Amino acid sequence: MFRKLVLGTSTVFALWTGLDFIFHGVVLADYMKETAHLWRPENESKMILNSAVVLIASLAFTLIYALLINPKGLRFGLLFGTFFGLAMGMVSGYGSYAFMPVPYFMALIWFLNGLVQGVCAGVAVGMLIQDD
Repeated sequence: MFRKLVLGTSTVFALWTGLDFIFHGVVLADYMKETAHLWRPENESKMILNSAVVLIASLAFTLIYALLINPKGLRFGLLFGTFFGLAMGMVSGYGSYAFMPVPYFMALIWFLNGLVQGVCAGVAVGMLIQDD
């Protein structure tokens, strides 16, 4: 099981990191420039901290699935990931929009990013960690 947890965590981490790059670095690139006054300057960014946060969240996601979701498999991984992603998307997208002066489109993309990340992570752990 330890090997599956490491593989699941690593896969979720890679998925979330890649999707963050696509959503923030590509889809929202122009919006990030328009709202630059809201973010730390690039030379003050805490990229190591961000990577640690994503790694710990990836581990938590994988552990919740492995320890609490039964039965295990693609269908239940997809369900878990969809609900998790819906919750995270709401918090990061619309929760931030409620307090930050960002364009609505940015909040919508943050929401969709959370949802897509949850679904992808759920599919990944559902395929990697199944009932024996």
